[in-house]
Amino acid sequence: MVTRGRQRGEDSCAAGPAATPPDLPRGACEVRAAAGEQSPAAARTSVTAAREATRDTCAAGAVAGLDSGSTPATLSVAGVDPEFGFGGGETQVLGLTLELLRAGHRAELVCDPAGVLVERARRAGVVCHPLRIRNSVDLVAGVQLRGLLAAGRYDIVHFHTSRAHAMAPYVRRSASTLVVTRRMDYAPNRLFAPWLYNRAVDGVAAISDAVAGALASSGVTRDRVTIIPSGVDCERFQPPVPNARQAARAALGLAPDDVAVGTVAMLEPRKGHRFLLEAMALARRRDEAAEPGGAEGAARLRGFIAGDGSLRDALAADAKRLGLDDTVRLLGPVDDPLELLRALDMFVMPSLYEGLGVAALEAMACGLPVIASDTGGLREAVEDGRTGLLAPPGDVVALAHAIETLAEAPAMRAAMGAAARARAIERFGMTAMARRTLEFYRVCMARAAAEKR
Repeated sequence: MVTRGRQRGEDSCAAGPAATPPDLPRGACEVRAAAGEQSPAAARTSVTAAREATRDTCAAGAVAGLDSGSTPATLSVAGVDPEFGFGGGETQVLGLTLELLRAGHRAELVCDPAGVLVERARRAGVVCHPLRIRNSVDLVAGVQLRGLLAAGRYDIVHFHTSRAHAMAPYVRRSASTLVVTRRMDYAPNRLFAPWLYNRAVDGVAAISDAVAGALASSGVTRDRVTIIPSGVDCERFQPPVPNARQAARAALGLAPDDVAVGTVAMLEPRKGHRFLLEAMALARRRDEAAEPGGAEGAARLRGFIAGDGSLRDALAADAKRLGLDDTVRLLGPVDDPLELLRALDMFVMPSLYEGLGVAALEAMACGLPVIASDTGGLREAVEDGRTGLLAPPGDVVALAHAIETLAEAPAMRAAMGAAARARAIERFGMTAMARRTLEFYRVCMARAAAEKR
């Protein structure tokens, strides 16, 4: 029988943004402070002088055998993400850009003029350059991007999607250094991958070991790949105070004893939603068999699926066929998953494959235990038996058992949720991700400079 869920307390994030820009040397900070007291023209001159005069050495000497030389104290970065929608990748792009700006760097975005990213980024104060990249062979977009980047005089061009990365050959000489982030844990095209990843860019960031392995299987040189896990804003995503949790649960029509199971993901086959529906149906059948007729006021499992995609109608039909009309709700797209996470008792990510899983990281930061498929980067994010439970991808019986195990053990949920929160802060903070990315930029700049000698 399902038992009562816990209420979570509030804690603070140990990995919040630093008060002083972590990557800006003291001399440059002083120049920038002085610039604030001058006229706009003089301020711009002072900041430019600081950029040109202040140098620090490349992070780490990080590339074996390379003379790191020197790189600018403040960097000028253009991120390229042409996607129309806003998924986990775009969360990372916007989060990284904002962290770079807070650290005193110039960080701008090139994105689709009608996409969600440009709207949210501009609302946050980010300079955006509209560019529609229709496909990976969009010659017109390639030429336009080359002109845009040449005019902007960027130190770093960071491609965030495969469609963006396909533009690298067009802009090879438009910035000092080109880099790409890979987020998918399946192998890229074996015909083009070696050239696109080994030669068209100066460095590759992979969000997990699984992603790095997939790249290597397609011929990408492993020593060009740096692991930089995705980040989550641990100050914003944190366990709710009791009143906030109660309000979020009331908004979903949850009774005090209901155990809420939820997920946030695009409704696409690779996310495995149909296995979650089947697992919920199996768990409910077992619960009804254990308590025929159900006790008056007994706790019950409730499921919530947030997201939109090509399977929306099919999943709604599956839920009806499985008799889950009163158990599982498809919420559609949500602009902000925080309110849903505040209401949940556990988070489930049943993906068939996953680079890392930003939604799972956000749930962990909120103090939720995570049930996830034992695949890709999810097995790196979730510690089985400590921060959540892992189940083989597509295994309905194992997934149902994991849901039942946590549903019946509120103390276990509380302990795993606390451990998940601690792990999110320690390994997946947004500020830490940005700092690793800056180090990666400097290493790649040193590599590019050495290769041009």
